[in-house]
Amino acid sequence: MKISGNTILITGGGSGIGRELAQRFHDLGNTVIVAGRTTATLEETAQGRARMHVLTVDASDAGSIAAFAKEAIARFPQINVLINNAGIMKREDLTHGGDTAIAEETLVTNVLGPIRLTNAFIGHLAAQADAAIINTTSGLAFVPLASTPSYSASKAALHSWTVSLRTQLAGKVEVIELAPPGVRTELTPGQSEVEAYMPLDDYAAEVMDLFQQVPTPSEILVQNVLPLRNAERDGRFDQMVAALAGH
Repeated sequence: MKISGNTILITGGGSGIGRELAQRFHDLGNTVIVAGRTTATLEETAQGRARMHVLTVDASDAGSIAAFAKEAIARFPQINVLINNAGIMKREDLTHGGDTAIAEETLVTNVLGPIRLTNAFIGHLAAQADAAIINTTSGLAFVPLASTPSYSASKAALHSWTVSLRTQLAGKVEVIELAPPGVRTELTPGQSEVEAYMPLDDYAAEVMDLFQQVPTPSEILVQNVLPLRNAERDGRFDQMVAALAGH
């Protein structure tokens, strides 16, 4: 992936990993459009950065995505990089059954959202030079966190879908997977205070170093996520599942 001179669209750009990536890509010489549901937080991300712009979209709503894609392409026809980063993570108790609201919300946002966004932009991207799609999955795509089953399943699904997308778009659009470990953000309440998780600034710095490798890795994996990514290969899958569950 070309590291500068792009026009990058990133969802979930109002906080956490999305904000850090948006600002760091901007500061490397890219035009960046940050997108999400809340204008105020997006404007905080963009504050003081002349080549950063704000658009709103609800990644859980098909109609919102269609209207957003039309507006984004009309206003910024040079878009050549799409970063599907928006997502939600909620805990679930599966022991009593019943309500599937969290599962439905999670799968619509974390799986259908990136699929719909990719579908909306792929025709445009395929016609651009140096085009790339980056999908944010998770280390939990490879070893689930039992307390967030739908989130873990959604990221496993997006990982698999990304592999297929990469294969189908080979030679046309570069497809990259970004799989974070636990990072100190507010993805879930209190997560930014968890000492065992990676500081956001450290994570973003290591990620940007990986993006600047030539060629860009097809999977952006910081050192902290490798035990999850390689658990099955290394024969440690069951052990890692139990460790994440606190057993």
